[in-house]
Amino acid sequence: MSTDIYYFSGTGNSLFVAKELQKRISESNIIPIASIMKKTTVDSFADVIGFVFPVHALTIPIVVRIFIQKLNINNAKYIFAIATREGTIFRGFEKIDKLLKKKNRRLGSHFILNMYNNDSRHGKYIVPIKSDILSLEKVVLEQLDLIKEIIITKGISREKDINYTIKTASNPILGFLIEKIVIFLMNIAEYFGGANYFYTDNNCNGCGICEKVCLSKKIKITDNKPIWQKNVLCYMCFACLNYCPAKSVQINDIPGVKSYTKENGRYSHPYATVKDISMQKGV
Repeated sequence: MSTDIYYFSGTGNSLFVAKELQKRISESNIIPIASIMKKTTVDSFADVIGFVFPVHALTIPIVVRIFIQKLNINNAKYIFAIATREGTIFRGFEKIDKLLKKKNRRLGSHFILNMYNNDSRHGKYIVPIKSDILSLEKVVLEQLDLIKEIIITKGISREKDINYTIKTASNPILGFLIEKIVIFLMNIAEYFGGANYFYTDNNCNGCGICEKVCLSKKIKITDNKPIWQKNVLCYMCFACLNYCPAKSVQINDIPGVKSYTKENGRYSHPYATVKDISMQKGV
């Protein structure tokens, strides 16, 4: 049984999951989505196809949606998806099923893994210490052991998301409305170039790491300073923010929402290096 595992990872969580899943499934390949985004169509001839990605604004990342639209599913007898998140509710599997329906397919199984968050815009953001990461990693590895069995046997696992730890609002009706608004904004973000709220402060030393890890190639170093090109789509992965060694990359305030990136620390998975992230772009 051949398995293609397509992954997208800004700071390493989903990369870690994809690698660990590959260890557990024989005849499996992990393929970075960012490396094949220039193709008009993508052909997969695997028996099983999987998607591994982080939750972006309660739904799937822009790049994952575009990729699935490009994907020709020729021989696949089974399709699965794994989303990594901090704990917010996730509404993206429904979106994937809508995309697959156009190809006369649907997800056989889908799973959510709680991991640490790389979005340091928020005032209560806390960077996890290594022991916390390792403790959570143990749980993730145990979950992957179970997920592997379901995938290998082509089992059906489509449970509703009831294990989220962060509510969008205490009032259910307000929470529902917020979810709808957030997902709507995420769905139209592509038409505005994704995120265009990054900048560098005076600590920037022109090292170029932000350009290396930028998965959409939106960042271009000009006169030893990064420029976020407005005509290039941002994948909103936050790699530039979290891998900057000088913590110089910041996020602007947006109307009604203050950004705390200047005060807060940064997060990347301990096993994910700058090279690991940048290699997703391929040659």
